[in-house]
Amino acid sequence: MNRQTVEDIKNRKETIWINPDLGGTKHYSIGPDDIRDAEERLERFAPFIERVFPETAPRGGIIESELFPLNKMEGLPKNTFLKDDAHLAIAGSVKARGGIYEVLKRTETLALENGIITTDSDYACLEDHKDFFGKYKIQVGSTGNLGLSIGIMSAMIGYKVIVHMSADAKQWKKDLLRSKGVKVVEYKSDYSEAVANGRKQSDADPSSYFVDDENSLDLFLGYSVAAGRLAPQLKNQGAVVDDDHPLFVFIPCGVGGAPGGIAFGLRMLYGDNVHVFFVEPLDAPCFTLAMASGKGHDISIDEMGLKSTDTQADGLAVGRASSVSCDIMKSELSGCITMDDKELFGYLKECYYKEGVFLELSACAGFAGPTRLSSEEMRAYISDRGLTDKMDKSIYIIWATGGALVPESEKEAYLSV
Repeated sequence: MNRQTVEDIKNRKETIWINPDLGGTKHYSIGPDDIRDAEERLERFAPFIERVFPETAPRGGIIESELFPLNKMEGLPKNTFLKDDAHLAIAGSVKARGGIYEVLKRTETLALENGIITTDSDYACLEDHKDFFGKYKIQVGSTGNLGLSIGIMSAMIGYKVIVHMSADAKQWKKDLLRSKGVKVVEYKSDYSEAVANGRKQSDADPSSYFVDDENSLDLFLGYSVAAGRLAPQLKNQGAVVDDDHPLFVFIPCGVGGAPGGIAFGLRMLYGDNVHVFFVEPLDAPCFTLAMASGKGHDISIDEMGLKSTDTQADGLAVGRASSVSCDIMKSELSGCITMDDKELFGYLKECYYKEGVFLELSACAGFAGPTRLSSEEMRAYISDRGLTDKMDKSIYIIWATGGALVPESEKEAYLSV
């Protein structure tokens, strides 16, 4: 246990935790073959996605985001890029990766078991079987964005969908889901209660499938596909990742499934040449606490006297980390960073006015990463890994996780703060 980090979390003090077990004993059995399996499944579904979501046609039904350099924002190192998952098609957030993938995997399983398709079929035909899928339910607990990805895709396929949403979830996200025919169940408590109740209700219904953000390996693998798609984008930008050109990636973190999956994919692809850090708000640092305490999923920020509903970064408002991600990240994550919500508004406005990209508040957390490179903890990390003389040649990625679906009235409210 890193007692100092745990004490900092308890006292709402910004902290940087460096993983002492990076590169150590593996606590998982999945690998590159599992990522390839997820990639191939998404390719099989591409004709269906293109058919029912025409906005994906330019990419042939593949849901992917742009990578572009950040040239105008101040305080960022050279060779800093934004991975714009905030503008992924369909769901407008990183959850369009894992969330949609798990729904598609469930759909494929049902369709194969019932003789509707074979893996050699044109999956576009699945649009003609809404009556069949209407016999089944999909349920999920969410602070917002995962619910959007699950709800929008599941409703389009024909499922009955129930999204259990915590008190911190934005009203516009609830309204959008309801407009798609999704049933939204609201809770006065936090994310953990929404997940627990959703899981309980789904388990009691044989026709229901629960997307479990805290425990799902399928979600995790859906996110991991991002790494293989990033590689050619970096090449197109003239960016090289090797022993002399390390890659630093900073990802906002809620429950940890999305950043964990992305980190896992990157580590499988680039090995020790990639360094991934998760960034969390002071009021909801569940993953930092999980890792620094050594207790993983078994500890909640409630035990530190914190409430996830206190952060304005609703997408990161989670009290307990993903068990799957905690186990896998023990040997793959470089570290965690916590930050004050106040910084988020500055990053949001600067990115919008200087780079022309609007991100929701949660998605701006990654910008805090490069500002910590000069900290004592990060300097020690860089030195210990022999990277001091390579930092000028490093590549930096800030992973933007959501924002495309934010209504104009909400955007104006954020920008006026």
